[in-house]
Amino acid sequence: MTVSLAHELTGPGPGAPTVVLLGSLGSDRSMWGPQVRTLSDRFNVLAVDLRGHGASPVPPGPYTVAELGGDVLALLDDLALPAAHVVGLSLGGAVAQWLATHSPTRIQTLTLLCTSAKFGEPTGWLDRAAAVRSEGTESIAEAVVDRWYTGELAARDPDLVASSRAMVAATPDEGYAACCEALSAWDGRADLARIAAPTLVIAGRQDPATTPDDLRSIAEGIANATLHVLDPGAHLASVEQAGRVTALIAAHVDGPARRSEAYETGMQVRRAVLGDAHVDRSIAGTTEFTAPFQDFITRTAWGDIWSRTGLDHHTRRLLTLAILTAVGNEHELDMHIRAALRDDVTPDELAEVFLHTAIYAGVPNSNRAFALGKNALAEHAGSAGTAPGADPLGAPAEIEEQSGP
Repeated sequence: MTVSLAHELTGPGPGAPTVVLLGSLGSDRSMWGPQVRTLSDRFNVLAVDLRGHGASPVPPGPYTVAELGGDVLALLDDLALPAAHVVGLSLGGAVAQWLATHSPTRIQTLTLLCTSAKFGEPTGWLDRAAAVRSEGTESIAEAVVDRWYTGELAARDPDLVASSRAMVAATPDEGYAACCEALSAWDGRADLARIAAPTLVIAGRQDPATTPDDLRSIAEGIANATLHVLDPGAHLASVEQAGRVTALIAAHVDGPARRSEAYETGMQVRRAVLGDAHVDRSIAGTTEFTAPFQDFITRTAWGDIWSRTGLDHHTRRLLTLAILTAVGNEHELDMHIRAALRDDVTPDELAEVFLHTAIYAGVPNSNRAFALGKNALAEHAGSAGTAPGADPLGAPAEIEEQSGP
């Protein structure tokens, strides 16, 4: 059964993306202060106290990571948020992984900081839970915070250390112990490959609790995840490297918007170069299997390379024809020959490209390019009203190959 989580929502309001911040074991939402102050200028920032922490309810344990994740989903439902960008550190990172695995449509991007897909062996967590229930969270506060910051930061900022110890000590004993039990049973390693959300992974070089190797394993398990290792940085890298972490989160959250812009630009260029009919056929033939490739090509080939201002489209067409001829890619070459003829490339230019390529890349491939060009030119001339059988290259249209060397 879910509980109503204490939270704070700040930001510009309707229309802005929402970033959800899920914190470490023994923390409350105040640990995200540096991120909230900066990110809320541009995003709606939802800082959350997990079950058993801060001002959230403390039902009797043990808890599970699934229950902690269910609480977050219920909060998103209450706030009418169909999807959000989720950021989780340590325990919050485990919850974020669970959310991305079990409710993928709710996760726009995923950021995992100083966390793990499995936090050691169960015995250590069960022993800690027993100690907290017996002696209270205050008894472990010093040992916990010693792992949160590097020795250099702790020596430089004793007030930070003192306030962090007070935060751990204020965590309800049962809430802390029950979350230890949740971590004792957590193992998300087999589910990493199921995470589809764009994922940013951040490690602290000096983190003794969740090491860079732990975060590297996560990054390697999630397709196309990006790993950053911050130095210096211990377990609460979000505090020790606040500016860097905040900038990484902001750039990651902005990623889908940039991808959408690149896609729209790419689609315009793609239609201009290849023609609406060809692009419409490609889109109509897209399947769930081929959709990622269509998206990739539209954003990168057309939205990036073909959109650069260093070369005009006419020059890029000629380069493309030469390269495709050189590598012998007949399917793509035929498509680009026909697209070029519909635009501004003349038969003479085609011939010059294929002749030039013959010298530097080999006669056989250019021989085939001339044959493809002949057929395309014949069809193009026919559609333009040229007399049937006329060959713009001055040879019979039925000949499929030029003479060999």
